[in-house]
Amino acid sequence: MEYIRVLRCFRAFYFGTLCRNSKQDQMALLKKLAGETAIYGLSSIVGRVVNWVILTPYLTREFTLDEYGIVNDLYFNIALLLVFFTYRMETAFFRFASRAQKEQLAGGATADTADAVFTTATLSIIASTVLLTALLWVQAPAIANYLLYPGRADYVRIFTLIIAFDALAAIPFARLRMDGRPLRFAFIKIGAIVANILLVFFFLEGCPWLIDHGQQWATLLYQPERRVAYVFWTNLLASGLTLLWLAPLYRHLAWRFVGELWQRMLRYALPLVVAGMAGIVNLLIGTPMLKYLGGGTPEENLALGGLYAAATKLAVLMSLFVQAFNYAAEPFFFRHAAESDDRAVYADVARAFALVGSLAFLGIMLYLEVIQYFLGRDFRKGLGVLPIALIANFFLGLFYNFAIGFKLTDQTRWGGYIALGGAVITIVVNVVFIPSLSYYAPAWATLACFLFMTTAAYYYNRRRWPVPYAVGRMAYYLALGLVAWGSSLLLAGYLPDGLVYRIAVNTVLLAATLLVLFKTEGPWLKSVLKG
Repeated sequence: MEYIRVLRCFRAFYFGTLCRNSKQDQMALLKKLAGETAIYGLSSIVGRVVNWVILTPYLTREFTLDEYGIVNDLYFNIALLLVFFTYRMETAFFRFASRAQKEQLAGGATADTADAVFTTATLSIIASTVLLTALLWVQAPAIANYLLYPGRADYVRIFTLIIAFDALAAIPFARLRMDGRPLRFAFIKIGAIVANILLVFFFLEGCPWLIDHGQQWATLLYQPERRVAYVFWTNLLASGLTLLWLAPLYRHLAWRFVGELWQRMLRYALPLVVAGMAGIVNLLIGTPMLKYLGGGTPEENLALGGLYAAATKLAVLMSLFVQAFNYAAEPFFFRHAAESDDRAVYADVARAFALVGSLAFLGIMLYLEVIQYFLGRDFRKGLGVLPIALIANFFLGLFYNFAIGFKLTDQTRWGGYIALGGAVITIVVNVVFIPSLSYYAPAWATLACFLFMTTAAYYYNRRRWPVPYAVGRMAYYLALGLVAWGSSLLLAGYLPDGLVYRIAVNTVLLAATLLVLFKTEGPWLKSVLKG
């Protein structure tokens, strides 16, 4: 009976419904929410996969190692500053808007309507974005010098505007998710990604072609020595287009700022800012730290960063799964908490994540000899860090599962403490080991960090907010994936030369793993098939 309940909740999560006592209620929600969740997932995952499939092979062939290192180094700063610009107000919006909806459904009187929460959060973001953008704009030359890009204040100003547009879009996107408008959400997300891809090819391929064919006006748009900047220009234009598409949502603004509500939202969100900043450091600081600690010239160190960044790009299937899970899980968990106090669903979702995450790790590693061709030839020698990065992402996903306890109990400061501890581990490991391990050090640092964060969050929940997580089953899934991958490495030494032989054996290993899972998880799988 436990397996049946587990997988029904697993299916409920991925199809957007909740574990309910009434089967009719469950099926009614299934019809409504299955389509919405599929659209949210497709717009997030498919859009990013398309972006990865097209741009990663292109940029790793178009750019040198150090140029690609510059791109990833600057995107680290964009991601880090975006946390400052939004200060996790979108998470606070989910929390307070869902609470207001719950109180309204219960017939209680509340001043915190969803519109009031939306207005207060949006006006706060607008005001802070204007101030921070002006500050970074004025200080752009000094910031460029600090980042070791002297004379390239344009880099700083471009990524400042990207951050500003993305920050202004954060609350409207959250409103679309809260209001259950997946089609519009998907159109905007995918539209922006398509626009970004087309603009990259226009600037880097179209403009040079036009200039070669006598169209001198194109020289106003393209200068070969500044081609790295065009990656950011295209992102800026796509972000601006996104904000334009979201602009009609601002009609929900009541233009009445509720100061007391804002203070409560800020108290809730600020610890998450620490966690968000630490999370960005833990995920993306590898390239910047290699730039400063690699031991060579800035160009040589950026080349190491380019190798590391390109290798970790192949962890995209795992990282996209983790991102999509976190993206879908946050509103789902808040909605579930508003309707039920049953915590078993959180354990079920974590178990499902571990199962799919382990299979994602195994699939990527077994077919790496094919997947590696997404990278340019010069970038493939850094692929030794990939399995470390994949396992690190696996633990990051588990941390997202366990961290929901902080958010639902309004104890977000604990998430900040744990993430900050993880950031300390990341920085210390990089500082100590980059001189000896080169670009392997950031990978090991990320794994050590997320393993610590996952363990700390789990033990916090055991003491403060107990959830019956099936830790043994989750460890079993990961161990099974590691054993299958290890078997592939051992068998490779006994096979004839040729990719076909290795792929055939690895396919057999993947099928055998699936068969073992079917045997050991039989009742669970059968309950899904029976519906």
